[in-house]
Amino acid sequence: MLAGKSDEDNDFLSLKVVHSNDYWFHVRAMPGSHVILRAKPDEDPDRETLKRAAAVAAFHSKARKGGIVAVSCTRARYVKKPRGARPGTVRIRKETVFKVRPGLQYVTDISGFKEDVGHPFS
Repeated sequence: MLAGKSDEDNDFLSLKVVHSNDYWFHVRAMPGSHVILRAKPDEDPDRETLKRAAAVAAFHSKARKGGIVAVSCTRARYVKKPRGARPGTVRIRKETVFKVRPGLQYVTDISGFKEDVGHPFS
C-alpha cells in the first residue's frame, strides 16, 4: 500500500506511480491522502484487504477522528485529472464505497520511492 502526504504526492502517486489495475482509495467529500493498493496479476484482493486499505485512506484524512467514514474505491484506470485542476484533484468513475473506521495498517511512505522513479517535487 502507498499513501500520498501532500497534494503533489497525491498527483504523483495517482497519475505516475499506479498501474491501471491497482486500487485507488480516497475519503469521500473531504481532504485526504490518495491511497494505492497494488494489484497482483490475475488476482483480486479479498474484501477485507480492500477495507483495510479504505481504513488507511480514512486515517490519512480530515475524517481521522470521525467514527465510521465513507471511502471511495476504484481501479486506478478510472482516476483522471481534469485539465487545469489543482494538485491533488481528480475525478473518478465506477466507485465502490466502503464504510470503515480510520486505522493505520500496512502503509508505505512514498518519500523513498520518489527517487527511484524521478519525482518532480523532490
